[in-house]
Amino acid sequence: MMKPKLNILSLIFLCVIISAAQAQVTIDVSKITCQQFRSYAITDPNNIALWLSGYYNGKRNNTIVKVQSFKEDLEKVKDYCITHQTVTVMQAVEVLLRIGN
Repeated sequence: MMKPKLNILSLIFLCVIISAAQAQVTIDVSKITCQQFRSYAITDPNNIALWLSGYYNGKRNNTIVKVQSFKEDLEKVKDYCITHQTVTVMQAVEVLLRIGN
């Protein structure tokens, strides 16, 4: 009789662990600094760049992605961020790519 209760408790514990592992983290992209971007402090910089590309292209109703331009622009932002570590990544993108709000 004790074994089924132990199995049920183990199953409940396992479900709690799995649900906690799948918890999502919310990030305010407008506050990510160049230092955080370059040091992978938040996530892989490519993930942030992809999100930013979608954000700015969505604002312009642009559904076309020029892959080579995207890669070149990402390198420009990474290079800019080396010497402007306190600037937010969004500010860097707007300065470098002449994107307005």
